[in-house]
Amino acid sequence: TRECAVLLPGVCAALADPRQPGLDDTCLEKLLDWFRSLTWFDPTVELLQDNPCLTELITCVLALPDPSPSILSFALQLAGILASSESRFQHLQQEKLLGRLFGREGPRGGAAWEDASVRSAWVKAVHSMVHHQPALHFLCSTGGMDVIFTLQGDPSLFVASDASQLLVHILTFSLESETSKALSAKDCDWPACAQMIVRHIEESLQSSSASHIEQSLKLLSSLFGSCFGSCYAAWTEVLWLDIAKHIESFLLEETVQAQPVLANLLLNVARSPLFCGTEGSFWALVTSALEHLTPVQAGPLAVGLLKLCKCPQDVRIQALTVLLQPMDCILRAASQPLEYAGLLDESVSDPVTVESLLSSKTSCAGLLCQTLAHLEKLLCLKHLRVDLPSVSLLRSLMTILQFCNGFLSPTSPLGSTISQNLINCFRVQKSALDVLAALSEKKDCDTLIGSLFDVLLAYLHSPNTSPTVLKKTFQATSKWLVHLQELSCSNSQWQQTEKILEDVFLVLQKRLCSPCWEVRDSSLEFLTAMVKCLREQKEFRQCLLSSEVLRLTENLLEDPESYVRASAVTAVGHLAFITCFAPESPVIGNLFNKENMVAKLQEILSTDSEGFPRRAVISTFTTWLREGCTGQLEDTEQFVSRVIQTVEHDLDWEVRLGGLELVEVFCSQTICQLSQCPYTPVSSAVTSSSPQKELLQVFCRAKLFGFLFRSLCDCDKPVGQRACDVLIGLRGHFYPMSALENPQEVEDSPAGRGIAWLQRTLRQGSLAQNFPTDGGDGVDFQDPESMMLALGAIDLLELHDELNKSSDHVEESPQSLLQDILATVGTIKDNEVDCY
Repeated sequence: TRECAVLLPGVCAALADPRQPGLDDTCLEKLLDWFRSLTWFDPTVELLQDNPCLTELITCVLALPDPSPSILSFALQLAGILASSESRFQHLQQEKLLGRLFGREGPRGGAAWEDASVRSAWVKAVHSMVHHQPALHFLCSTGGMDVIFTLQGDPSLFVASDASQLLVHILTFSLESETSKALSAKDCDWPACAQMIVRHIEESLQSSSASHIEQSLKLLSSLFGSCFGSCYAAWTEVLWLDIAKHIESFLLEETVQAQPVLANLLLNVARSPLFCGTEGSFWALVTSALEHLTPVQAGPLAVGLLKLCKCPQDVRIQALTVLLQPMDCILRAASQPLEYAGLLDESVSDPVTVESLLSSKTSCAGLLCQTLAHLEKLLCLKHLRVDLPSVSLLRSLMTILQFCNGFLSPTSPLGSTISQNLINCFRVQKSALDVLAALSEKKDCDTLIGSLFDVLLAYLHSPNTSPTVLKKTFQATSKWLVHLQELSCSNSQWQQTEKILEDVFLVLQKRLCSPCWEVRDSSLEFLTAMVKCLREQKEFRQCLLSSEVLRLTENLLEDPESYVRASAVTAVGHLAFITCFAPESPVIGNLFNKENMVAKLQEILSTDSEGFPRRAVISTFTTWLREGCTGQLEDTEQFVSRVIQTVEHDLDWEVRLGGLELVEVFCSQTICQLSQCPYTPVSSAVTSSSPQKELLQVFCRAKLFGFLFRSLCDCDKPVGQRACDVLIGLRGHFYPMSALENPQEVEDSPAGRGIAWLQRTLRQGSLAQNFPTDGGDGVDFQDPESMMLALGAIDLLELHDELNKSSDHVEESPQSLLQDILATVGTIKDNEVDCY
């Protein structure tokens, strides 16, 4: 803009002046972002011609005897951004600036190069610049490629990573710009720049330096993981043929320490369309990798292969075998001689390797946690193309959990060692319980369900179970209770189900009285999860009502910890579906009477000092309303009115937002009840009919409009946005196809001046505390006609756009940024910097 063009010379002069204090790096980054957006939309040279101060800035920085790293880094990146188009690149070349920045005479030969931020800026600048052939030729001819190869091994991980990504970009770009289309591997002739990279990779792979080998393998992994592997099939094949023999040798040579990188490389290559078929040497190499990599290294490769659609079935089975080996070892170590068959008929690699890892205190937990995490991922997949041995896997998980809490004393020496390694190992317990929960979806584990609940109940009872492990145990138990209920419905195993439920409620009673608030909180969450899933089941309801759980939950509404009170509110809200809202609700205590329960929760909403319980109450009320549990329309109207009058003055914006969600549900349900066709706007012909008037009267009696219009001016933007959405929805119902009200006609009507004032107030965005109460300035929020006029006349869409604008849409403008920089360096007298 003209304003920015006026400010820019002063900013450039200040940046180039060594006497000025250094600018905050954030300001410089934002300035670079601005130039990126300018150059992205306009590739012409006019930006440089119209603003010579930009080249002058770069020239001045290069002339400084000892520029600061931050300003030198800025100049490098600015030049790279400007040189991203061919015309501006030629302009900077004519000014003889690019050689002094990126060539041999540039910073890369001086003391400034010792600073990692300068090296990083150089790499980023070159990445920005290399988007056309002249930049590519310039880089190759000035020794830039050798610099990038060196920076691959930079001590700064950021610089090394950026250098590797830059090489991927250069290789891909050099092939993009290649005019000859290679049809097969025989036709491929690498362009000059690409050839340099490929030769460097091959030389590094043949070198005796472990770091060089690792750098090249990482580069190859990034390359095959990028669009290169997908878009350049012929070139991919050529590159793979050149390096495959080296990869194979690395897998077989124990002296090479690059195996962890190899797994990632092979997985990225496997994702390439080139290797989708089942033929060829590539999959033989993958099989070799699964055999020769350690179980820890092979795990990520195995799980990645199992997610691929076109992996050959024999490789897929082998990958699954790698993941199951540690679980198989656990099962075999648990008893001697074997009571049950293991998970596997044969192993991929030597079982002794897995046994030694599990026997070691340092590696046992790590291997199991990694294996369990991979198995959980597989169990969560909708379509797994191999069969998991669910029963044996479940048996192995139960064994791990029993090892961890000391409830299993194996007779074999290996089992004894593993058991000692795992005792009280929280990490493994949590991972095993996650897999156990995921396994509940499988239908063929029914024979072990009794033994499984023995293990889960032992964890729920044990005083040694940590709060975090207990929470995971509750989650797994609720999943398996659902499975148990489905099972008992299908084969009439009522007695087993009833016994398990009784045991669960006994331990739940104990945990609800725990001195540890995290345990009480997890217990309430578990109760809520059970009620959600099992409230329709007769056995569950009977066990619940015959236990002390209801009374204990009621007591926890007064808990000293706010998280627990919030969870208790949620639990009580869901228990109400059994105790109050069911067709034949039993009479249980004082609280679980509908009127008392509503009164108690409204008391919490109006008096609790913490936000969490109040949020839980408004969420519970919304759930009840959605489920149709608040009675007839008149009762619901009064209920909603009381709630929003309380919520309106709440200091927690999330509670106010919850009130708006309640209003939205109420409006939707009321419209459905009183309109001819649910969820459908009525035609203009019936707009004035009695259902519409009745709707307005209901909404006005419930005092919805006052709440909604005041919420528009809420100091927390999400509240205003939600209120605006609700009002726009209401307007869409009352004004479906007819034109909106004429503003001039509205102003001339009796209520019009108040509506006009309301429109002006909303445009000013006055805060809610300045908003008048009903009747102020002639606005009657409980008058149906006035509210009909307000919905039709006020420009809610304009207000919606204003509310959705970023709060910093003015402050983050380029003009504001330039003004801030000038203010910082003192060239603007009124030094008030907007430090956004």
